Amino acid sequence: VQLQASGGGLVQAGDSLSLSCVFPKQTFDIYGMGWFRQPPGKEREFVSHINWQGDKKFYADSVKGRFTISRDKNVNTLYLQMEKLKPEDTGSYVCAIARRAWGSENADDYEFWGQGTLVTVSS
Repeated sequence: VQLQASGGGLVQAGDSLSLSCVFPKQTFDIYGMGWFRQPPGKEREFVSHINWQGDKKFYADSVKGRFTISRDKNVNTLYLQMEKLKPEDTGSYVCAIARRAWGSENADDYEFWGQGTLVTVSS
């Protein structure tokens, strides 16, 4: 299964970015999905997850109120809208498909992982 995140780039603090992740058509639209990130030199960390219907969303405290996760089954795409970016948001952002209908903060609950897209926020 191939997932590819896109939309990363170099921005300044306070700017916005929108990440996308295209997942296999129909195959996984009944599973939860999530976004994780790995800051330079640090461990991977949870960012946000969403259930299969798209009506239950959870965020890490560090991004709550600034990031918005969503999914569009019509185009098989997961999104992460990021506002008011901070330098500490810098990292490689990856999307993942959960093993069940809802997402999780635990990376072990995800079956498939995409390639990351790099987000760099300068101060």
